[in-house]
Amino acid sequence: MTMRAIDENTITDAALEQMAGTPNPRLKEIMAALVRNLHNFAREVDLTPEEWLQGLTFLTAVGQKCTEHRQEFILLSDTMGLSTLVNALNDRRALEAGTKSSVLGPFYREDSPPMKMGSSIATKDYPNAQEVCVYGQVVNAEGKGIANASVEIWQPDETGNYDLQKQDADVMDLRGTFRTDSEGRYYLRTIVPLGYMIPMDGPVGDLIRAQRRHGYRPAHIHFVIGGPGYREVATALYIDGDDHLESDTVFGVTESLVIRVNPKDPKSPMPNLPAIHFDFQLASGELTKAGRVGADPAQITRKVAENAR
Repeated sequence: MTMRAIDENTITDAALEQMAGTPNPRLKEIMAALVRNLHNFAREVDLTPEEWLQGLTFLTAVGQKCTEHRQEFILLSDTMGLSTLVNALNDRRALEAGTKSSVLGPFYREDSPPMKMGSSIATKDYPNAQEVCVYGQVVNAEGKGIANASVEIWQPDETGNYDLQKQDADVMDLRGTFRTDSEGRYYLRTIVPLGYMIPMDGPVGDLIRAQRRHGYRPAHIHFVIGGPGYREVATALYIDGDDHLESDTVFGVTESLVIRVNPKDPKSPMPNLPAIHFDFQLASGELTKAGRVGADPAQITRKVAENAR
């Protein structure tokens, strides 16, 4: 029997043939495409053994930086534009028009506290921050309000830090979940967030510096909006005038998501406060969390622990 000669060109077909018996058709499709593109990448750049090892060392460091309060792999995906690409592909599957999605980010948390309409998501005083009313309506593709829709919100504080980045990360702050009224309306109080630099104390930060990138995200507020019979949307609203709107390190900004803080808005349910007005539109479909490009860091560590048992 003549053995196949394995070289830089034949290795790809050899690997694909060994995987050909994969019973899960989607796993087979994904892994075959990954192998083909990964091998082509190595051939294109003429990858050296030293560079190969550096790459493995980098990915190992990314994994070691992950905790129940921090997801370095999601941060890596965000900064490479992969998260936004997957978001765009998911948006394309919708059968109706809806609010554009944006990156969920590495600081999402499950089970944010339920709050009454008009409540403030700030759990402490922020004397140096500007309080603001965020209000609007959640509507369907025909513009009709969606009653009892879930409006989940989270954001950084006036220094650009999330609660997960603080000393006591178990204390939730600047997060909450609201329910729309019978006409799909919502309103709440919060503070105007500050743009921030992504965490630069890990391997992703090292990579950003090596690429001479600034590492900043423009000021924004995150939302997950959903309701039975509608497609959930994970998105964010970006504050107009921020210096990094056109150079967001994680490529999350879309023009339709840029909003401004109105110092006086007579239509606001809290006219004594500056206001941000935005109406979210949901496309019809199955309510599912599977469309989120991101996850609670603690959720990922739990799944890893469960799979290791």
